Amino acid sequence: MIIDLPETTTNAVNKRLVKLRDEGGAVALGRVLTLVVLAEEADVEDAVAAANGASREHPCRVVVVAPANKRTTARLDAQIRIGGDAGASEVIILRPSGPLVAHTDTLVMPLLLPDAPIVAWWPRETPDNPSADPVGQMAHRRITDAVNAGKSLQTLQRLSKSHHPGDTDLAWTRVTLWRGLIAAALDQPPYESVTAVEVEGEEHHPSVDILAAWLAQQLRCPVRLVRRRGVEGITKVTLERKGGPVVLSRPDGRIVTLTQPGQPDRCLSLPLRQLEECLTEELRRLDPDEVYGEVLTKGLARIGE
Repeated sequence: MIIDLPETTTNAVNKRLVKLRDEGGAVALGRVLTLVVLAEEADVEDAVAAANGASREHPCRVVVVAPANKRTTARLDAQIRIGGDAGASEVIILRPSGPLVAHTDTLVMPLLLPDAPIVAWWPRETPDNPSADPVGQMAHRRITDAVNAGKSLQTLQRLSKSHHPGDTDLAWTRVTLWRGLIAAALDQPPYESVTAVEVEGEEHHPSVDILAAWLAQQLRCPVRLVRRRGVEGITKVTLERKGGPVVLSRPDGRIVTLTQPGQPDRCLSLPLRQLEECLTEELRRLDPDEVYGEVLTKGLARIGE
């Protein structure tokens, strides 16, 4: 069910939600958090689809703020989605314009679930300092996505300078499976130290940089980046050891081949992670990701071109 509320207020939206619950039980109460999505109009449907998918594991209230930048008058249009149009969540889309755009925190406050954690998510462009953003200040976790930002690598560097506990980025979430495979490969004999690392991947993909930064921070050895055009994500990781290199190669973005000295090659499924999968993973934890913080603030400075 989709209900449009033109020229309204957030208090009126909240009253309509209560009325829907009282009249038909349309809105369930078992919500574990409030997800506030600060999006551009072009990203609303993709963000809502990802949030709906994630809500099946984390039932939540999704509040999307998408400024109507073409209007200059102070006005708020809203939309409520429940039932089949909202997954296991309830979705409220707010489209403020004019002076209201500068008061995002005031707009979402009446719609926050009482005594429930708040997660802020920027699907595309991020503020210079997410923790200082009006909504970011209220949030327990702040999720950015440097992959979809206009200048991905510059965004990652900027986030490293303004990092605050509770911040995370989906570029980091996209390398979770890579980190697991690398750790498993190095946890097998012979237990030799890694002397050098080479990470190869898409030219402007921040996950390439952040995986290299993790390896540099954990292994404390030289890490080199090789940037390629016409590929997707991370394509190859080479770990040099005295007895021979450990190589994980994924040229097609689907299957990774693990090559180790003295062992037959192994092929493992490692498809590119989708937005819904990454968002679902990040909503599983509401405590600060200390490893991500170290990688972002210290590891990035250790990698070389």
